[in-house]
Formats: sequence, structure tokens, C-alpha cells
Amino acid sequence: MQRRTFLQHTGAVVAGSFLAPDVLAASLAGPKKTRVAMVGTGHRGLGMWGVDVLKEHADKVEFVGLCDINPGRVQTGKQMLGVNCPTFTNLDQMLRQTKPEVLIVTTVDGSHHEQIIKGLEAGCDVVTEKPMTTDEQKAQAIIDAEKRTGKKVKVTFNYRYSPHRQKMYELLRAGAIGQVTSVDFHWYLDVHHGADYFRRWHRKREHSGSLLVHKSTHHFDLLNWWLESEPEEVFAYGSLEHYGKNNPFRHTHCRPCPHKDKCAFYWDMTKNQRLMKIYAANEQHDGYHRDGCVWREDIDIFDKMAVQIKYANKVQVSYSLTTYSPYEGYRIAFNGTKGRLEAWIKEKQTWEEEPFDELQLTTNFGKREIIRMPNHEPGHGGGDVRLRKQIFAPDGQDPYRQAAGVRDGAMSILVGIAARQSIDTGKPVRIGSLTSLKPQVSRA
Repeated sequence: MQRRTFLQHTGAVVAGSFLAPDVLAASLAGPKKTRVAMVGTGHRGLGMWGVDVLKEHADKVEFVGLCDINPGRVQTGKQMLGVNCPTFTNLDQMLRQTKPEVLIVTTVDGSHHEQIIKGLEAGCDVVTEKPMTTDEQKAQAIIDAEKRTGKKVKVTFNYRYSPHRQKMYELLRAGAIGQVTSVDFHWYLDVHHGADYFRRWHRKREHSGSLLVHKSTHHFDLLNWWLESEPEEVFAYGSLEHYGKNNPFRHTHCRPCPHKDKCAFYWDMTKNQRLMKIYAANEQHDGYHRDGCVWREDIDIFDKMAVQIKYANKVQVSYSLTTYSPYEGYRIAFNGTKGRLEAWIKEKQTWEEEPFDELQLTTNFGKREIIRMPNHEPGHGGGDVRLRKQIFAPDGQDPYRQAAGVRDGAMSILVGIAARQSIDTGKPVRIGSLTSLKPQVSRA
């Protein structure tokens, strides 16, 4: 290189370093991280959307704020995540001071709409835990806010991402059983997992919308996704006949309970140090007992539910949810014009598991085929990891239409909301009467 050329080249580099320090610093720092804030620092938020996000996507995500109405719990959350960001008990203040790009909402279901709307109006895209909200008025407010602000809401339906549920989607799309005409879908929560909903805040409709909204939103979303259509009309039965007032004795919560020696549902929370740290150590701030009594008389949700759903594409669905089964899992069968696709999925906490889940495909006038899908992945069959990647490290591809937005979030909860109303009134409920969204025959 000639001396003049060398001096021109090095001079330009030196001059550039003086004239554009921000540009140089940015180039040395690497790619810009997304500014993320979280509201709701309970067990779900700190695990699924805290520790695991940082473990998998720390190079892409920076937590700039944590918020919770419990001042002790939000400080505990900061320690557990190991982040260096301010904490708040007021969401407006956090949004104003930290200016996040993404707000993660993991609060009590009944307040989701408040946090989602505030996040959208502050200029954030929002990632919200399911269910998106708990009644039709709140759902409409979210729909309107997204349209008004131009920002987007992502609803975290991790069940869509597990390989065996994706395989069902693929087989149905490929026409393996012809045109689907009806579905039998029955979900069983065992006496451990099922009972836990009656210990926690979920036990009250005002907080959870009932399990037809909080839990069944997963199942109704799967149906909407598998069928690529939207629900049109719902009729349901339900009652509270096992938990709540259906017991001769009760207390406030398990730890001080005088009936622990004779209660089959006594749960020793002290054996779980994580929950003791998040909840028991901070219950003096808000009085919330994570180990609440399953027999409390203020429980007003159903513990058995049966729902009939008619879809816009004329598919009929029979669905049920039981919360005190001796085992955990679900049965599903798709009936089609050319055959039947079915599965009996067993959850790991109560079964001796094979390292696979089975799907059974039987064609009319043909043979039966057993399809085995590996089930060794943690986090809802690998769904959690795949969902977080879709949100925080997207590659622009979504061949199975697994990413879910406001319409998906609304259509799943509207089935549960309609079912709840049907149980209360004894009448069928049309989905199109609940919000401005009108059921579509096809979402393909």
C-alpha cells in the first residue's frame, strides 16, 4: 500500500472514531437487545418467562423492569432472576420510566386486560399468558386497543408447539381421515394438579373466569387450531360437587390446619423451597396463601364440566373437563369421512411412561396405523422451548400457523365464556353475540 493511501485510510478510521463514537460503541457492543419488562412475578412468570428466557435468549433480551403488586415478591423475583433492573409496584410508573419495547403479562387472569391495554398504549408489543382475559367486555377492550394503537399482542399457547400435537395438525391438514365431521375431547386433571387450582386464586371466577376459561382455553385453542375454523355456538353443563363446600371440615390454608391428619388433600408446601420463597415469605404484604384450603366456601368455579361446540364449518365437538381424576391426561378422537385419528395422552406425573406418545390412525375399509412420537422433551413436551424461540428469536417461518394473536386468544376464551354463561342460564350461547368478532368458517 502506498504511503498516501495508507495515511488516507488510517486517517478516515481515526476521524470516524472521533466523529461517531455512538456508532463505534454500538458496533463493538454487538446486536441490540430487546428491552423487556414483566408485570406479575409469581411462579409462572419467574420460571417460564424469566429464568428460562434468560437461559435461552440472554443474547437477545434485556430485562429493564419488574412489576408486582406485592413489594416483597417483586424483590424476590429480581433476586431469583439475577437481573439488575428497577422494580415497581405500579405498572404506569414502570412503563413511563423504563420504556420497554415488549411487556410480558403474567398476572392474575382477571387483570390481564388492564396490563395489556396499558402496555399497548405505552407503545409496547405485549406477550400475555393465557387466557388472554376472562370475559367478553375485557376481550373487546383488548381488541379495540390493539386496533387503536397499532401494536401487537401475542398469546402464549405453548400446547400448539409440542411435536405430537403438531403431528395431529399435519395429519389432519394432509386429509388423512378426509373431512373432519366431529371430535371427542376429554381432559382429566388428577387429584394433585386438579386440586391445586382450588387452592389458589383460580378458585374464584372474578380472578380466573372459571377453569372453562383459565384451563380450557388451552384445549379450545387446540380445537380451533386443529380444525382451522372458529366456534359458532356453545351449550354446556357444569357444577361444583367435590371441592369447596362439599366437605364437613375446612380451614384457611394447609400449614396451620388442625385437620391435616385426616385430610387427603393436605399439602405440605414447606417441602417446596421455591414456592416458600416466592409466596410464603411475602404473604404478609397481601395475605395470599399459596396453600389455600380446597374446601373453602368462597370457591365458586366448577369442578366438572361438559361442553358441546358447533363450529362454523359444521364440525361438532363433545368436550369435558374433570378435576379430581386418579390420573392425568386426555383422550381425543377426530372422526372424518375417511377414517378416525385418536390419541390417549398420559401426563408424566402420575403414570409409568413409555418414551413416546401414540397416535392411532384408522382408515375406513383399511388398516390401523400406530404412530409413535418421542415425549422425552421437558416443558410441555418441548412446547415451551419452541414457543419462546418463536417469540424471542423468530426466523420468519410459521408453517404450522402456531403463532397466536388477539383473534386466537379471543376465540379460545369465548368458548369458555359462552360455556360458563350457558351453565348459568341453561341456554345455548352464540359466539358472534359476545364481541365484534364474527366466527369464520376457515382460518386456513
